[in-house]
Order: sequence, then C-alpha cells, then structure tokens
Amino acid sequence: MRSSKHVILRVLRRCLVCDWEGQMDEPEDAEVIGAPCAACHAPTERLSILRRRMALAVRNPAAAALGRLGGLKGGRARARALSPERRREIALKAIRARWAKAKKGR
Repeated sequence: MRSSKHVILRVLRRCLVCDWEGQMDEPEDAEVIGAPCAACHAPTERLSILRRRMALAVRNPAAAALGRLGGLKGGRARARALSPERRREIALKAIRARWAKAKKGR
C-alpha cells in the first residue's frame, strides 16, 4: 500500500496589523503572506521557517474502509477460485524467487 507524503513547515508568523507573533504548522506551498492572525484575523507574514517534516496525507476514512473490506475478501476468493495445480505453480515460483534472492545476497 502506498501512502502519499507531503512537507509540513513549522514557521514563525507575525500579524501585519496587531503585531501578534506565533508559530504555526503549514504546508510547504503556503504563501509567505497569508494565514490569518489568531488574535485579529488579519493576514500574517512568514518571518522564518523553524522546522521541516514529512507527514502522511490525510485519507478519506470511508474510502480506506471500503478498500480494506475488498482487500480482505480478495485473497480468499482468489485462492478458492484457483485449482490446486495453479496454486502449486504460484507457490513454486515464489520459492524460486526467494532462493534466487538468497543466492544473490551471498
């Protein structure tokens, strides 16, 4: 399962109107002048970047649950649909791949 990541910045911002200063978390692509002041809701300017970190993108929980539900059913349903001979072929291919990787690593 792949998860998308994005950069979050911890920044120091100052209000353009009331001179409030404070730290905020914001995405990397946020504007230098933008986020509203916590005190008067006027625009703020970014004074400095204090820290960078990677964060996982927020996923839609309903979509994630639906995908997991299908994933839980998929493996068993596929195994039931395969003939014993085909399951054996798949297992042998996997074993050969693991042994080839082990020999390569020596």
